[in-house]
Amino acid sequence: MGHWPSYIVYLAIGFAFGYVLEIGGFGDSRILAAQFYFKDLTVLKVMFGAIVTAMVLVFLASGLGILDFNLVWVNPTYLWPGIVGGLIMGVGFIVGGFCPGTSLVSAAVLRKDGIFFALGVFFGIFLFGETVSFYEDFWYSSYMGRFTLMEWLNLPTGVIVLLIILMALFMFWGGEKLEAIFGKKDISREPKWRYTAAGLLVLGAIGTVVIGQPDTNDKWAQIEEAEGARLANREVQIHPGELLEKLHDASLSVVMLDVRSEADFNQFHIRDARRVDLDDLQAIIPELLEKPAN
Repeated sequence: MGHWPSYIVYLAIGFAFGYVLEIGGFGDSRILAAQFYFKDLTVLKVMFGAIVTAMVLVFLASGLGILDFNLVWVNPTYLWPGIVGGLIMGVGFIVGGFCPGTSLVSAAVLRKDGIFFALGVFFGIFLFGETVSFYEDFWYSSYMGRFTLMEWLNLPTGVIVLLIILMALFMFWGGEKLEAIFGKKDISREPKWRYTAAGLLVLGAIGTVVIGQPDTNDKWAQIEEAEGARLANREVQIHPGELLEKLHDASLSVVMLDVRSEADFNQFHIRDARRVDLDDLQAIIPELLEKPAN
């Protein structure tokens, strides 16, 4: 698309996201804080609704071969820093009534509490940047890499998706019961289409279970007829001049793997190339996936 068309797309997505947050009440600290007192769980419903919808669509697309999940950036896990950071953010959320993102939504519509909270966020970011060197060892501790629920529980992706959908629906149901008790909310006035949406989510999750996720052999089988001939004709080999250009392109992070024998590698290899046994390629894929594209 080029830079400027991409920027327009980003701007449109950002505008739509901010608009949805504002009309959903995410710019009002009273609505946000009310979830901690079980009086208004709009935030829980909207956030979990967005999460499970995106999850089902991502893994359905991956199962159908439309999307390569290996190319989707998954934040690496730093377990204990994440737990401590979550506790700090949770305290700030309930005391201030905002998270960093919702404070910007509130500030955008000129709410005073949102403006002051956002200023506090910026000051906190500055303070963190100036002091992180004092606790850098902890900041990078308990590193677990690209760690997902599928790896933790050792269950198929579709099963995990279905379990999360069922958990989310239970939370939605429980949230409505809590709103009725603590917020005196009339649940009978809630829209009936939410049952249809819940059913579609369950069907989508069941679809991910049935379809499954393609492994490397499945992906190759889909493209072998077209790409096999290109490989045989060496049409996909990079030209030395192109490699030289990529190595000097500061916007790219180039990884060169040399799968020749150790003797051949020691005799001659390209500078910064990394020697890897062909049999070990599969084992280093998670490490390579964690690297940013630039």
